Amino acid sequence: MLRTRIIPTLLLRNESLIKTVRFGKFSYVGDPANTVRIFNELEVDELLFLDVTATVEGRKPNLKVLAEIADECFMPLGYGGGIRSFEDAQIILKLGFEKVVVNTRALEEPSFITRLSEHFGSQAIIVSIDVKRGLFWGDQVRSRAGGKNARRSPVEWAREVERLGAGEILLTSIDREGTWEGFDLDLVRSVSEAVRIPVIANGGAGKVEHIGQAVKEGCASAVALGSMVVFQRKGMGVLVNFPEESELRRILA
Repeated sequence: MLRTRIIPTLLLRNESLIKTVRFGKFSYVGDPANTVRIFNELEVDELLFLDVTATVEGRKPNLKVLAEIADECFMPLGYGGGIRSFEDAQIILKLGFEKVVVNTRALEEPSFITRLSEHFGSQAIIVSIDVKRGLFWGDQVRSRAGGKNARRSPVEWAREVERLGAGEILLTSIDREGTWEGFDLDLVRSVSEAVRIPVIANGGAGKVEHIGQAVKEGCASAVALGSMVVFQRKGMGVLVNFPEESELRRILA
């Protein structure tokens, strides 16, 4: 088994899977449960699902879809999107998910992280940090699917969420997300070196070499893959896939 976790990170919109580019334009990918069945066969170690419209639309997580995913999935699962209360997190974990991902609610009420962590354990709490590069003010943390500037620096916020009890950070470069251009290594490195908890690099992977760069140059503990695992290649059609273990071993050696 690989020591570095490589995590397919799938985006939900209503009851469908999509893939976005820079949190904007999106393409339809397929049915969540069917996609989980394929990843079961590919024997991936972990899956993350993020509902990218729940918070913006002011709605709760779609428990029907999440129950279907949990019923089909053989590997550990994480979910984020629309988690606004302790009860939301509790229901999702009871469905069979091992981890919850929080973003907007954590920025609005940082003590929410501590409450979840103290009850469920830090290993069950991922804080998602979405970052957009500003023209004059440098990297800025964003909430509400990238639509609101939280006016926090990624490093400052990462240190705070660690102190509050987060078990992991999902760090996403909005500018790189869905582009296939590679991770923002400066961003990944700055956050990874600022905290002791695992940092999952997300946003930009387009080839296996990018995974190696995120780990070796960015010091990431884990790597999230989106476009790479749902499309044949950039500009081509849907094909759910996962890098060969031999390739991953080669670039992570």
